[in-house]
Amino acid sequence: QVQLVESGGGLVQPGGSLRLSCAASGSISTIYRTNWYRQAPGNQRELVAHITSSSSTNYADSVKGRFTISRDHAKYTIYLQMNTLKPEDTAVYYCNALTYSNSAQGTYWGQGTQVTVSS
Repeated sequence: QVQLVESGGGLVQPGGSLRLSCAASGSISTIYRTNWYRQAPGNQRELVAHITSSSSTNYADSVKGRFTISRDHAKYTIYLQMNTLKPEDTAVYYCNALTYSNSAQGTYWGQGTQVTVSS
């Protein structure tokens, strides 16, 4: 079992920055990839960025060059640094961990954190 707790959301003006955090606990050694998703009202959940256990990263085209995903190994916290924010980045952001243990895959979700970009 893995528990995920997101924080760092809020209201920011266009062009501003926020840093989201996702603190993981439990069986963190089984996590092989951590994703940030977002979901805006009326839209499907969208994969924003991911980082693997080997620190490989990937980003959606819509956020490339503006968002950076990183990890603090000591705290097992995943960060999403979001710069040059746009109104279309407004959404609930979710942390998602993919695990592999005892020949079984698992997926765990945080509760989400609201990001609102508005003047």
